[in-house]
Amino acid sequence: MGHLERDRVAEVIAEEMRGAGPPEVPQRLCDAVMQLLPVSGAGLSLRGDGMPVPLGASGERAARVMEMQVTLGDGPCLEAAGTGSMVCAPDLLSNRDAFRWPVFAQQAAAAGVRSVYALPLGDRALCVGTLDLYRDVPGELTADEVRTARVVAEVLTAALLALSRAAPQDAENLGHGLSPLAAEHDEVYQAVGMVMAQLGVSADEALSLLRGHAFAKDRTVLELAHEVVAQRTRFDGHPIV
Repeated sequence: MGHLERDRVAEVIAEEMRGAGPPEVPQRLCDAVMQLLPVSGAGLSLRGDGMPVPLGASGERAARVMEMQVTLGDGPCLEAAGTGSMVCAPDLLSNRDAFRWPVFAQQAAAAGVRSVYALPLGDRALCVGTLDLYRDVPGELTADEVRTARVVAEVLTAALLALSRAAPQDAENLGHGLSPLAAEHDEVYQAVGMVMAQLGVSADEALSLLRGHAFAKDRTVLELAHEVVAQRTRFDGHPIV
């Protein structure tokens, strides 16, 4: 059963990837996931320095929910990346899931996502990112569906590492040649550096400040980072020139 399942997953992914150039790869991988599992959305993110870097999404809603987690610094995706274990949120409106991620659960449910399953790409020893599965209805995945999801995550991990030809120690950089999204998020790191310089704070503090300001303004971290890098927003009170 295990080998047959792996062969089926690999075949669907290989077929979906046929003819794809590097920038198309993340989207194609998410499309393959949608064929293999009973979900309404899928997203791939890489494990960045202090935050996930969205790599690809099946659609606009999945992309939006991924950005929510980046901005909040909280959610199943970050937990899965941090622990190297699958994280299940079968009903974001339940007391259990709402208590774990109060703001994320509320915002994701408002966007039409009722359940989330986040699987690490790798394991506790080396987790390069996550596969996030979104459903617009609450409910548990069956044991067979969870088994398939784990196989999909294993095959995706191998595919991403092979495509990037990244050594394990360079795994955090593997998305930059594959997706404009990953390269775009470099601007967040630039913004963190600028806030560090303006305020004389650590990288963690600068990222927390960016997240807090983005949340207060109902923006994503990426949108605010654009403004900081373009010098349209400063954090030290100096006038914008």
